[in-house]
Amino acid sequence: MADRVTVIGWDGSPLTEAATAALSAATLVAGAAHHLAFPEVPAHAERIRLGSIDLAARRIAGHRGSAVVLADGDPGFFGVVRSLRAPEHGLEVEVVPAVSSVATAFARAGMPWEDAQIVVAHPRTLRRAVNVCRAHHKVAVLTSPGAGPAELALLLEGVHRTFVICEELGTAREQVSVVTSEKAADHVWRDPNVVIVIGGGPEPQATGAWIAGRHPVCARDVRGWALPPEAYPGGPAAPGGEGDEGGEGESPGLRAAQLAHLGPRTGDLLWDIGSGSGALAVEAARFGAAVLAVDSDPAACARTAAAARSFGIQLQVVEGRAPHVLERLPEPDVVRIGGGGVPVVTAVTERRPERIVTHASTRDEAEALGAALAGNGYTVRCSLLQSVELDTAAWSERERSVVFLLSALRSDLAP
Repeated sequence: MADRVTVIGWDGSPLTEAATAALSAATLVAGAAHHLAFPEVPAHAERIRLGSIDLAARRIAGHRGSAVVLADGDPGFFGVVRSLRAPEHGLEVEVVPAVSSVATAFARAGMPWEDAQIVVAHPRTLRRAVNVCRAHHKVAVLTSPGAGPAELALLLEGVHRTFVICEELGTAREQVSVVTSEKAADHVWRDPNVVIVIGGGPEPQATGAWIAGRHPVCARDVRGWALPPEAYPGGPAAPGGEGDEGGEGESPGLRAAQLAHLGPRTGDLLWDIGSGSGALAVEAARFGAAVLAVDSDPAACARTAAAARSFGIQLQVVEGRAPHVLERLPEPDVVRIGGGGVPVVTAVTERRPERIVTHASTRDEAEALGAALAGNGYTVRCSLLQSVELDTAAWSERERSVVFLLSALRSDLAP
Protein backbone atom coordinates (compact mmCIF):
# COMPACT_ATOMS: atom_id res chain seq x y z
CA MET A 1 0.00 0.00 0.00
CA ALA A 2 1.16 3.55 -0.68
CA ASP A 3 2.92 5.14 2.26
CA ARG A 4 0.79 8.25 1.92
CA VAL A 5 -2.26 9.12 -0.23
CA THR A 6 -3.22 12.76 -0.65
CA VAL A 7 -6.32 13.85 -2.56
CA ILE A 8 -6.06 17.40 -3.88
CA GLY A 9 -9.03 19.41 -5.07
CA TRP A 10 -8.60 22.00 -7.80
CA ASP A 11 -11.02 24.84 -8.54
CA GLY A 12 -8.96 26.79 -11.06
CA SER A 13 -7.03 28.75 -8.45
CA PRO A 14 -3.28 28.36 -7.93
CA LEU A 15 -2.44 25.29 -5.87
CA THR A 16 -2.05 25.90 -2.17
CA GLU A 17 1.23 25.45 -0.32
CA ALA A 18 -0.03 22.18 1.14
CA ALA A 19 -1.02 20.88 -2.30
CA THR A 20 2.29 21.90 -3.85
CA ALA A 21 4.24 20.18 -1.06
CA ALA A 22 2.29 16.95 -1.48
CA LEU A 23 2.81 16.99 -5.25
CA SER A 24 6.53 17.65 -5.01
CA ALA A 25 6.96 14.52 -2.86
CA ALA A 26 4.70 12.32 -5.03
CA THR A 27 6.00 9.22 -6.73
CA LEU A 28 2.60 8.49 -8.29
CA VAL A 29 0.04 11.05 -9.54
CA ALA A 30 -3.45 10.21 -10.75
CA GLY A 31 -5.80 12.69 -12.40
CA ALA A 32 -7.45 13.85 -15.58
CA ALA A 33 -5.31 14.90 -18.54
CA HIS A 34 -5.38 18.59 -17.60
CA HIS A 35 -4.30 17.72 -14.04
CA LEU A 36 -1.36 15.62 -15.20
CA ALA A 37 -0.18 18.59 -17.29
CA PHE A 38 0.30 20.78 -14.20
CA PRO A 39 3.92 21.98 -13.96
CA GLU A 40 3.93 21.00 -10.28
CA VAL A 41 3.65 17.30 -11.17
CA PRO A 42 7.17 15.80 -10.75
CA ALA A 43 8.74 14.57 -13.98
CA HIS A 44 9.85 11.32 -12.32
CA ALA A 45 6.40 10.44 -10.90
CA GLU A 46 4.35 7.59 -12.31
CA ARG A 47 1.23 9.02 -13.95
CA ILE A 48 -2.24 7.44 -14.09
CA ARG A 49 -4.97 8.86 -16.31
CA LEU A 50 -8.00 8.86 -14.03
CA GLY A 51 -10.77 6.96 -15.83
CA SER A 52 -11.84 4.05 -13.67
CA ILE A 53 -11.58 5.03 -9.99
CA ASP A 54 -11.51 1.35 -8.97
CA LEU A 55 -8.58 0.62 -11.29
CA ALA A 56 -6.69 3.67 -10.06
CA ALA A 57 -7.36 2.72 -6.43
CA ARG A 58 -5.91 -0.76 -7.02
CA ARG A 59 -2.80 0.76 -8.63
CA ILE A 60 -2.40 3.14 -5.69
CA ALA A 61 -2.91 0.33 -3.16
CA GLY A 62 -0.05 -1.61 -4.77
CA HIS A 63 2.29 1.37 -5.00
CA ARG A 64 5.19 1.93 -2.63
CA GLY A 65 5.75 5.62 -2.10
CA SER A 66 3.63 8.80 -1.91
CA ALA A 67 0.55 8.96 -4.11
CA VAL A 68 -1.48 12.04 -5.07
CA VAL A 69 -4.92 12.06 -6.66
CA LEU A 70 -6.01 15.31 -8.36
CA ALA A 71 -9.70 16.06 -8.83
CA ASP A 72 -11.83 19.04 -9.87
CA GLY A 73 -13.71 20.92 -7.16
CA ASP A 74 -14.08 19.55 -3.66
CA PRO A 75 -13.10 15.85 -3.85
CA GLY A 76 -15.14 15.08 -0.73
CA PHE A 77 -18.40 16.35 -2.28
CA PHE A 78 -19.72 13.79 -4.79
CA GLY A 79 -16.04 13.16 -5.52
CA VAL A 80 -13.31 10.54 -5.42
CA VAL A 81 -12.77 10.48 -1.66
CA ARG A 82 -15.70 8.14 -1.05
CA SER A 83 -14.54 5.70 -3.72
CA LEU A 84 -10.94 5.68 -2.52
CA ARG A 85 -12.05 5.05 1.07
CA ALA A 86 -14.29 2.13 0.09
CA PRO A 87 -13.60 -1.02 2.17
CA GLU A 88 -12.44 -3.01 -0.86
CA HIS A 89 -9.51 -0.62 -1.35
CA GLY A 90 -8.62 0.12 2.26
CA LEU A 91 -6.99 3.47 1.51
CA GLU A 92 -6.52 6.08 4.20
CA VAL A 93 -6.39 9.50 2.57
CA GLU A 94 -5.50 13.06 3.44
CA VAL A 95 -7.61 15.68 1.69
CA VAL A 96 -6.64 19.15 0.49
CA PRO A 97 -10.05 20.61 -0.41
CA ALA A 98 -11.05 23.24 -2.92
CA VAL A 99 -14.21 25.20 -3.59
CA SER A 100 -16.84 22.83 -4.96
CA SER A 101 -18.17 23.38 -8.46
CA VAL A 102 -21.66 23.88 -6.99
CA ALA A 103 -20.46 26.69 -4.72
CA THR A 104 -18.61 28.25 -7.65
CA ALA A 105 -21.66 28.04 -9.89
CA PHE A 106 -23.89 29.79 -7.37
CA ALA A 107 -21.18 32.40 -6.81
CA ARG A 108 -21.06 33.08 -10.55
CA ALA A 109 -24.87 33.41 -10.52
CA GLY A 110 -24.76 35.67 -7.44
CA MET A 111 -27.32 33.51 -5.66
CA PRO A 112 -27.61 31.98 -2.18
CA TRP A 113 -27.80 28.20 -2.18
CA GLU A 114 -28.49 26.88 1.31
CA ASP A 115 -32.05 26.15 0.14
CA ALA A 116 -30.99 24.34 -3.06
CA GLN A 117 -31.38 20.67 -3.84
CA ILE A 118 -28.19 19.16 -5.27
CA VAL A 119 -28.31 16.14 -7.55
CA VAL A 120 -25.93 14.18 -9.76
CA ALA A 121 -27.18 13.32 -13.24
CA HIS A 122 -25.80 10.25 -14.99
CA PRO A 123 -27.70 8.55 -17.82
CA ARG A 124 -28.99 6.03 -15.27
CA THR A 125 -30.13 8.72 -12.79
CA LEU A 126 -31.19 11.44 -15.24
CA ARG A 127 -34.93 10.84 -14.89
CA ARG A 128 -34.77 11.08 -11.10
CA ALA A 129 -32.71 14.29 -11.33
CA VAL A 130 -35.37 15.74 -13.64
CA ASN A 131 -38.07 14.79 -11.13
CA VAL A 132 -36.24 16.79 -8.47
CA CYS A 133 -36.17 19.75 -10.87
CA ARG A 134 -39.92 19.36 -11.37
CA ALA A 135 -40.59 19.36 -7.63
CA HIS A 136 -38.26 22.06 -6.29
CA HIS A 137 -37.70 25.74 -6.96
CA LYS A 138 -33.88 25.66 -6.93
CA VAL A 139 -31.76 22.66 -7.97
CA ALA A 140 -28.07 22.36 -8.82
CA VAL A 141 -27.38 19.52 -11.24
CA LEU A 142 -23.89 18.06 -11.54
CA THR A 143 -24.09 16.76 -15.10
CA SER A 144 -22.20 14.11 -17.05
CA PRO A 145 -21.88 13.20 -20.75
CA GLY A 146 -25.28 12.00 -21.95
CA ALA A 147 -27.02 13.66 -19.00
CA GLY A 148 -26.36 17.34 -19.58
CA PRO A 149 -28.36 20.55 -20.02
CA ALA A 150 -29.95 19.47 -23.31
CA GLU A 151 -31.12 16.13 -21.92
CA LEU A 152 -32.48 17.82 -18.79
CA ALA A 153 -34.42 20.27 -20.93
CA LEU A 154 -35.90 17.57 -23.16
CA LEU A 155 -37.24 15.60 -20.19
CA LEU A 156 -38.67 18.79 -18.64
CA GLU A 157 -40.91 19.32 -21.65
CA GLY A 158 -43.99 21.25 -20.60
CA VAL A 159 -42.39 22.58 -17.39
CA HIS A 160 -40.92 26.07 -17.69
CA ARG A 161 -37.62 26.56 -15.87
CA THR A 162 -34.65 28.91 -16.13
CA PHE A 163 -31.24 27.29 -16.60
CA VAL A 164 -28.01 28.89 -15.41
CA ILE A 165 -25.42 26.79 -17.23
CA CYS A 166 -21.84 27.06 -16.00
CA GLU A 167 -19.36 25.46 -18.40
CA GLU A 168 -15.75 24.56 -17.60
CA LEU A 169 -15.65 26.47 -14.32
CA GLY A 170 -12.21 27.60 -13.21
CA THR A 171 -10.65 27.39 -16.65
CA ALA A 172 -9.84 29.97 -19.32
CA ARG A 173 -12.85 28.66 -21.28
CA GLU A 174 -15.32 29.25 -18.43
CA GLN A 175 -18.70 30.50 -19.60
CA VAL A 176 -21.99 31.19 -17.80
CA SER A 177 -25.21 31.26 -19.82
CA VAL A 178 -28.78 32.00 -18.70
CA VAL A 179 -31.43 30.45 -20.95
CA THR A 180 -34.95 29.08 -20.68
CA SER A 181 -35.30 25.32 -20.48
CA GLU A 182 -37.04 25.37 -23.86
CA LYS A 183 -33.92 26.81 -25.51
CA ALA A 184 -31.36 24.71 -23.64
CA ALA A 185 -32.12 21.67 -25.79
CA ASP A 186 -31.10 23.49 -28.97
CA HIS A 187 -27.44 23.98 -28.05
CA VAL A 188 -24.35 21.81 -27.61
CA TRP A 189 -22.85 22.43 -24.17
CA ARG A 190 -19.26 21.80 -23.13
CA ASP A 191 -18.35 19.34 -20.37
CA PRO A 192 -17.86 19.61 -17.50
CA ASN A 193 -20.76 21.84 -16.53
CA VAL A 194 -23.10 22.57 -13.66
CA VAL A 195 -26.72 23.55 -14.28
CA ILE A 196 -28.69 25.62 -11.78
CA VAL A 197 -32.39 25.02 -12.46
CA ILE A 198 -34.71 27.76 -11.21
CA GLY A 199 -38.44 28.09 -11.65
CA GLY A 200 -42.02 27.89 -10.56
CA GLY A 201 -42.60 31.42 -9.29
CA PRO A 202 -40.67 33.86 -7.11
CA GLU A 203 -37.81 32.62 -4.97
CA PRO A 204 -39.05 31.66 -1.48
CA GLN A 205 -37.74 33.87 1.28
CA ALA A 206 -35.44 31.92 3.60
CA THR A 207 -35.99 34.13 6.67
CA GLY A 208 -34.87 32.18 9.69
CA ALA A 209 -33.53 29.30 7.57
CA TRP A 210 -31.48 26.86 9.64
CA ILE A 211 -31.09 23.68 7.59
CA ALA A 212 -29.64 23.23 4.11
CA GLY A 213 -31.54 21.73 1.21
CA ARG A 214 -35.01 22.45 2.59
CA HIS A 215 -37.69 24.92 1.64
CA PRO A 216 -37.85 27.84 4.04
CA VAL A 217 -40.78 27.82 6.42
CA CYS A 218 -43.75 29.74 5.06
CA ALA A 219 -47.17 30.64 6.36
CA ARG A 220 -48.66 27.45 4.91
CA ASP A 221 -45.95 25.12 6.24
CA VAL A 222 -48.12 23.02 8.55
CA ARG A 223 -47.31 19.88 10.45
CA GLY A 224 -48.76 16.52 9.51
CA TRP A 225 -50.48 15.12 6.47
CA ALA A 226 -53.90 13.73 5.57
CA LEU A 227 -55.05 17.23 6.46
CA PRO A 228 -58.77 17.97 6.84
CA PRO A 229 -60.75 19.27 3.84
CA GLU A 230 -60.88 22.82 5.19
CA ALA A 231 -57.07 23.05 4.94
CA TYR A 232 -57.36 23.31 1.14
CA PRO A 233 -58.72 26.13 -1.01
CA GLY A 234 -62.21 25.25 -2.20
CA GLY A 235 -62.78 22.84 0.67
CA PRO A 236 -66.15 22.84 2.41
CA ALA A 237 -65.01 25.39 5.00
CA ALA A 238 -63.60 27.83 2.43
CA PRO A 239 -65.70 30.90 1.57
CA GLY A 240 -67.81 30.03 -1.43
CA GLY A 241 -66.10 26.67 -1.79
CA GLU A 242 -68.06 23.56 -2.60
CA GLY A 243 -65.18 21.06 -2.50
CA ASP A 244 -65.54 17.30 -3.02
CA GLU A 245 -63.57 15.98 -0.04
CA GLY A 246 -66.73 14.50 1.36
CA GLY A 247 -66.72 11.64 -1.13
CA GLU A 248 -65.17 8.32 -0.20
CA GLY A 249 -62.51 8.81 -2.85
CA GLU A 250 -60.92 11.79 -1.10
CA SER A 251 -61.59 11.35 2.61
CA PRO A 252 -58.54 12.14 4.81
CA GLY A 253 -58.44 8.56 6.12
CA LEU A 254 -58.29 7.04 2.65
CA ARG A 255 -55.78 9.66 1.56
CA ALA A 256 -53.52 8.77 4.48
CA ALA A 257 -53.66 5.07 3.58
CA GLN A 258 -52.99 5.77 -0.10
CA LEU A 259 -49.95 7.92 0.69
CA ALA A 260 -48.64 5.30 3.12
CA HIS A 261 -48.81 2.59 0.45
CA LEU A 262 -47.31 4.79 -2.29
CA GLY A 263 -44.49 6.25 -0.17
CA PRO A 264 -43.77 9.21 -2.51
CA ARG A 265 -40.27 10.61 -2.02
CA THR A 266 -37.69 12.92 -3.57
CA GLY A 267 -36.76 11.71 -7.06
CA ASP A 268 -40.13 10.04 -7.68
CA LEU A 269 -42.76 11.09 -10.19
CA LEU A 270 -46.30 10.52 -8.98
CA TRP A 271 -49.36 10.54 -11.20
CA ASP A 272 -52.54 11.56 -9.39
CA ILE A 273 -55.28 10.58 -11.82
CA GLY A 274 -58.54 12.25 -10.88
CA SER A 275 -56.92 14.87 -8.66
CA GLY A 276 -60.24 16.35 -7.48
CA SER A 277 -59.49 18.89 -4.78
CA GLY A 278 -55.73 18.42 -5.21
CA ALA A 279 -55.27 17.31 -1.60
CA LEU A 280 -53.36 14.10 -2.36
CA ALA A 281 -51.29 15.77 -5.07
CA VAL A 282 -50.26 18.55 -2.70
CA GLU A 283 -49.38 16.18 0.13
CA ALA A 284 -47.29 13.97 -2.16
CA ALA A 285 -45.43 17.09 -3.33
CA ARG A 286 -44.85 18.09 0.30
CA PHE A 287 -42.97 14.79 0.69
CA GLY A 288 -40.60 15.96 -2.07
CA ALA A 289 -42.00 13.99 -5.02
CA ALA A 290 -42.68 15.45 -8.44
CA VAL A 291 -46.40 15.33 -9.16
CA LEU A 292 -48.53 15.31 -12.29
CA ALA A 293 -52.14 15.97 -11.26
CA VAL A 294 -54.52 14.78 -13.97
CA ASP A 295 -58.23 15.60 -14.17
CA SER A 296 -60.77 16.04 -16.94
CA ASP A 297 -62.69 18.71 -14.98
CA PRO A 298 -61.32 22.25 -15.48
CA ALA A 299 -62.68 23.25 -12.05
CA ALA A 300 -60.78 20.39 -10.40
CA CYS A 301 -57.60 21.42 -12.20
CA ALA A 302 -58.09 24.99 -10.96
CA ARG A 303 -58.59 23.76 -7.38
CA THR A 304 -55.44 21.67 -7.55
CA ALA A 305 -53.39 24.59 -8.90
CA ALA A 306 -54.79 26.87 -6.17
CA ALA A 307 -53.95 24.31 -3.47
CA ALA A 308 -50.37 24.05 -4.77
CA ARG A 309 -49.97 27.83 -4.72
CA SER A 310 -51.43 28.00 -1.24
CA PHE A 311 -48.86 25.54 0.11
CA GLY A 312 -45.97 27.00 -1.90
CA ILE A 313 -45.14 23.74 -3.65
CA GLN A 314 -44.43 22.79 -7.28
CA LEU A 315 -46.62 20.43 -9.28
CA GLN A 316 -47.89 20.19 -12.84
CA VAL A 317 -51.61 20.11 -13.60
CA VAL A 318 -52.71 18.25 -16.73
CA GLU A 319 -56.27 18.68 -17.98
CA GLY A 320 -57.49 15.65 -19.92
CA ARG A 321 -59.40 12.42 -19.72
CA ALA A 322 -57.68 9.17 -18.81
CA PRO A 323 -56.63 6.80 -20.21
CA HIS A 324 -55.96 8.75 -23.45
CA VAL A 325 -54.16 11.69 -21.79
CA LEU A 326 -51.73 9.30 -20.08
CA GLU A 327 -50.01 8.39 -23.35
CA ARG A 328 -48.06 11.66 -23.49
CA LEU A 329 -47.00 11.80 -19.84
CA PRO A 330 -43.46 10.96 -18.63
CA GLU A 331 -42.83 7.65 -16.89
CA PRO A 332 -44.26 7.43 -13.35
CA ASP A 333 -42.78 5.77 -10.27
CA VAL A 334 -46.02 5.59 -8.29
CA VAL A 335 -49.62 6.20 -9.31
CA ARG A 336 -52.84 6.99 -7.49
CA ILE A 337 -55.97 6.27 -9.54
CA GLY A 338 -58.98 8.17 -8.31
CA GLY A 339 -61.42 6.89 -10.94
CA GLY A 340 -61.86 5.57 -14.45
CA GLY A 341 -62.25 1.88 -13.70
CA VAL A 342 -60.53 -1.05 -15.39
CA PRO A 343 -59.51 0.80 -18.62
CA VAL A 344 -57.50 3.35 -16.65
CA VAL A 345 -55.97 0.69 -14.39
CA THR A 346 -54.91 -1.33 -17.44
CA ALA A 347 -53.38 1.72 -19.14
CA VAL A 348 -51.41 2.54 -15.99
CA THR A 349 -50.04 -0.99 -15.60
CA GLU A 350 -48.67 -0.80 -19.14
CA ARG A 351 -46.36 2.01 -17.96
CA ARG A 352 -44.96 -0.28 -15.21
CA PRO A 353 -44.84 2.03 -12.16
CA GLU A 354 -43.51 0.46 -8.97
CA ARG A 355 -46.71 0.99 -6.97
CA ILE A 356 -50.35 1.72 -7.75
CA VAL A 357 -53.22 2.51 -5.38
CA THR A 358 -56.87 2.84 -6.21
CA HIS A 359 -60.20 2.39 -4.45
CA ALA A 360 -63.68 1.01 -5.00
CA SER A 361 -67.05 1.59 -3.38
CA THR A 362 -68.37 -1.96 -3.94
CA ARG A 363 -66.91 -5.44 -3.67
CA ASP A 364 -67.68 -6.22 -7.31
CA GLU A 365 -65.78 -3.12 -8.42
CA ALA A 366 -62.88 -4.01 -6.13
CA GLU A 367 -62.70 -7.54 -7.57
CA ALA A 368 -62.65 -6.19 -11.13
CA LEU A 369 -59.90 -3.69 -10.37
CA GLY A 370 -57.89 -6.29 -8.44
CA ALA A 371 -58.15 -8.77 -11.32
CA ALA A 372 -56.93 -6.14 -13.79
CA LEU A 373 -53.94 -5.32 -11.60
CA ALA A 374 -53.03 -8.95 -10.93
CA GLY A 375 -53.50 -9.91 -14.56
CA ASN A 376 -51.00 -7.29 -15.63
CA GLY A 377 -48.13 -8.32 -13.37
CA TYR A 378 -48.91 -6.76 -9.98
CA THR A 379 -49.18 -8.27 -6.52
CA VAL A 380 -52.42 -6.93 -5.04
CA ARG A 381 -53.69 -6.36 -1.53
CA CYS A 382 -57.17 -5.16 -0.69
CA SER A 383 -58.48 -3.74 2.58
CA LEU A 384 -61.93 -2.56 3.65
CA LEU A 385 -61.50 0.80 5.34
CA GLN A 386 -64.22 2.22 7.55
CA SER A 387 -63.99 5.54 9.33
CA VAL A 388 -66.54 7.33 11.45
CA GLU A 389 -66.25 11.01 12.23
CA LEU A 390 -67.78 11.96 15.56
CA ASP A 391 -69.17 15.23 16.83
CA THR A 392 -67.28 15.50 20.14
CA ALA A 393 -69.80 17.94 21.59
CA ALA A 394 -72.56 15.30 21.63
CA TRP A 395 -70.42 12.24 20.74
CA SER A 396 -72.78 11.54 17.90
CA GLU A 397 -71.90 10.24 14.46
CA ARG A 398 -71.28 13.05 12.00
CA GLU A 399 -70.08 11.15 8.91
CA ARG A 400 -69.25 7.56 7.96
CA SER A 401 -67.00 6.40 5.10
CA VAL A 402 -66.62 2.81 3.87
CA VAL A 403 -64.30 2.05 0.94
CA PHE A 404 -62.17 -0.75 -0.49
CA LEU A 405 -58.49 0.19 -0.81
CA LEU A 406 -56.43 -1.68 -3.40
CA SER A 407 -52.66 -1.46 -3.24
CA ALA A 408 -50.53 -3.02 -5.98
CA LEU A 409 -46.79 -3.65 -6.11
CA ARG A 410 -45.08 -4.62 -9.36
CA SER A 411 -44.53 -8.37 -9.11
CA ASP A 412 -40.79 -8.26 -9.83
CA LEU A 413 -40.40 -6.07 -6.71
CA ALA A 414 -42.68 -8.09 -4.43
CA PRO A 415 -41.02 -9.97 -1.54
